[in-house]
Amino acid sequence: MIDLTSIYHRAADNYCYLFDEETLHIRIRTKRDNVLEIVLLYGDQYEIVDHQWITSLQPLEKIGSDSLFDYWQVAIKAEHKRIRYGFILKNTEQEMTLTEKGFFSFIPEDSGFFFCFPYMHKSDVFSSPDWVQQTIWYQIFPERFRNGDPLLNPAHTVEWGQEEPSLTNFFGGDFQGIIDSLDYLQDLGINGIYLTPIFLANSNHKYDTIDYFTIDPQFGNINLLKKLVEECHNRGIRVMLDAVFNHCSVEFLPFQDVLDKGEKSLYKDWFHIHKFPLKDGDTINYETFGFYEYMPKLNTANEEVKQYLLKAAAYWIAECQIDGWRLDVANEIDHQFWRDFRTTVKAIKPDLFILGEVWHDSVSWLRGDQFDSVMNYPFLHKSLQFFSYDIISAHQFTEDLTTILHSYSDNINQVLFNILGSHDTPRVLNECRFRKERVRLLFTFLFTFPGTPCIYYGDEIGLDGGNDPGCRKCMPWQEEQQDLELKDYIKTLISIRKETSLLTSKGTLYFLPAVNNCLAYYKQKDNQVVFVLINNSDTEIDYVLPFSLSGKKINLLLTQQEYAAESDELSVTLAPYESNILSFYI
Repeated sequence: MIDLTSIYHRAADNYCYLFDEETLHIRIRTKRDNVLEIVLLYGDQYEIVDHQWITSLQPLEKIGSDSLFDYWQVAIKAEHKRIRYGFILKNTEQEMTLTEKGFFSFIPEDSGFFFCFPYMHKSDVFSSPDWVQQTIWYQIFPERFRNGDPLLNPAHTVEWGQEEPSLTNFFGGDFQGIIDSLDYLQDLGINGIYLTPIFLANSNHKYDTIDYFTIDPQFGNINLLKKLVEECHNRGIRVMLDAVFNHCSVEFLPFQDVLDKGEKSLYKDWFHIHKFPLKDGDTINYETFGFYEYMPKLNTANEEVKQYLLKAAAYWIAECQIDGWRLDVANEIDHQFWRDFRTTVKAIKPDLFILGEVWHDSVSWLRGDQFDSVMNYPFLHKSLQFFSYDIISAHQFTEDLTTILHSYSDNINQVLFNILGSHDTPRVLNECRFRKERVRLLFTFLFTFPGTPCIYYGDEIGLDGGNDPGCRKCMPWQEEQQDLELKDYIKTLISIRKETSLLTSKGTLYFLPAVNNCLAYYKQKDNQVVFVLINNSDTEIDYVLPFSLSGKKINLLLTQQEYAAESDELSVTLAPYESNILSFYI
C-alpha cells in the first residue's frame, strides 16, 4: 500500500517554485521505495471545454533519496502562466490522487480541488547576482592576514606570528597588506574576497562596533579602502564587507548615552533594556549577543535604529563601491529589517550580494525578499562528519546531503556559500587531525558541489589552529612555512571549476551508490556529464561508471589525462584517499 502519512507537498518554497520566468519546478516527497511512479496532472483552471477541465499529464523524475524519503521533481511550462495541479501516485498495489483537498482513489473533476500556483510573475523568481555563481571566495580576517604598513600598528603590536593568537593580542594586519597580496590571490584563482569587520572597535575581531561610519585606524582609512576595492576590481575580484547589525560595542555612543542618562536618554529604545540601572552587581539588565555584556543587542525594530543602520549600509556601497554585505548573526534580527535592508541596498546597486550568517535551515530568509544566500554550515558539518571524523559512511553521507539539497530550490543551491571552516571554527587541517589526504578530499568535494566555494585564509597552504582564537593565526608568507603541494592542488581545483561550466551551472546533482566508502556523483546537461569520484577509504577502489561509453573521449581533469573508452563499461581505479573528476559526452 502507498504510505500516505509519509507524503508531503506544499505549493511554495522548495516544493513549488519558479526556476525561471517560464518554468515551474514542482516537487513531492514520498516514503523511500514505496511509490514506483508519480504523474503530474495539471492545467489552467480557466480552460474548460464542454464543462470539462482540460488537463495534461507529465511524469515526475525521482531526483534523490535519503534514509527515509524519495524526492521527485518535474519542470512545467504553463502557457498562460497559471496552473492547478495534483499528483497521481502509483505502486504495484494502489493508485491514489493527491490534491490540495487530500487523497482520493479517483481523479476529481473540479479544478478547485487542486493545488494552485496562481501566476508566474517574473519578479517572484529567486535570483541572486549573476556573477555570484562564478565566484571563488576567500575569507580574510584583516588583523591576521598581512601587515603592510607598520605605522598603523596598534599599541603593543606583537611581531608577526611570534605569539599564538589570543583574544586580546594584535599583530598589525591592515588594508595595505591585503593590497600587497592581491598578486597572490589572483594567482590562486580568487575572484571574491570577504573581509570580517573593518569598522572602529576595541577588539582584534571588530565584531563590537563603536562607529559604523569609521574605518578602524589600525587598518587604514576610507581612502585606503577605496584603493583596495579599486585594485580588486581592476583584477576582476569582488569585495564583500561584514555588517554587524545585531549588536554593537558598549562604547557605541548611543549606548554610552543610556549608561550616562538612564531612562532620560533619547536612545534608551535603541536597545532591549529590561530595567534600570543597566547593571546591578553581576547582573546585566539589557540583552546582548550571547551573554557578552560588552556587546549589547540593538533593537532593529526601532525606526531610528533601522534608519541609522540602513544609512551605514548604503554609505559604504556608495562611497567605496563594495560588491556585497555579509550579515552577522542575521537570524537574530527581525525579518522586516532585512526586507527594508534589501530594498535599500539593491536600489543603490542592484547586483549587490547579500549573504546571511545562518547556521541552520534558512528557507524563511531565502524567499527573494531578504537574502541572496546564506553560509552553508549544514554542508560543513556533514562534510566533516564523513571526511574528517569518520563517523558516517559514504552511503549515509549521500543521504544526508540529499536531505540538505532538497531543503532548498535549485536556484538557491547554486549560490549557497559553502565553507570548510571560518573564523568561528577550528581549521580544516585540525579537523582532519593533520591528515593532509583528507584535506585534499574535502577541497575536491567543496569545488565540485553546487554552491559558491569559500577558502578561509591560510587553509590553502596548510595553516593550522584550533577553536577560536586558535583559528585566527597570522598568515605565514615565507614559502618554507607553506604547504605548496596543497596550494598547487587547490589551484588545480579552482582552475577545473572555472573551466568546467557544468560545475557552476544550474542543474540537478545525482548521487550514485557508494562502493566501499567511495563517493560518486555527477551533473548532466543535455549530453555533457561531469562525474566525481572520491575514495575516502584506505583501500584501492574500482568504480564502474553507469554509462555506455565505448569510443567516447574521457577527460580525467585532476590528472589531466585523456583517452577513448574501449568498451561500454568504464571502470576507474582510485588509490586510497584519491579523487578524480571526469568529463565526457554521452
